Amino acid sequence: MIWTKKAFYQMHMINNKKHKILTENIIEIIKKIPYGKVTTYGKIALYAGDHKASLQVARILHSSSKKYNLPWYRIINKNGRISLPIGGGYELQKSLLIKEGINFSIDDKIDFNKFLWNP
Repeated sequence: MIWTKKAFYQMHMINNKKHKILTENIIEIIKKIPYGKVTTYGKIALYAGDHKASLQVARILHSSSKKYNLPWYRIINKNGRISLPIGGGYELQKSLLIKEGINFSIDDKIDFNKFLWNP
């Protein structure tokens, strides 16, 4: 298939619109995570409309948490653990979660049966 400039432009515009909608959905879901609950990157991606967009969730958290006042610390990985490295935000995230009453096991896992929020 040979792409014309017009076809390429139209495809680009469709992809931009999809990306914008996905980003807006992700931000709205993150804003809704209740106090004292956590959810995962993957669950946010799934409910935002693209189950493969976990990295997009992380990118939005990194670039837009302050701008949109997002509760970034309430998002953890699928194993129930904080993804940030020790010395790179791990301690802050853990302390913010503890302040909200979220408990960690001895191996630093969060009990999904108790604290997981499903969008």
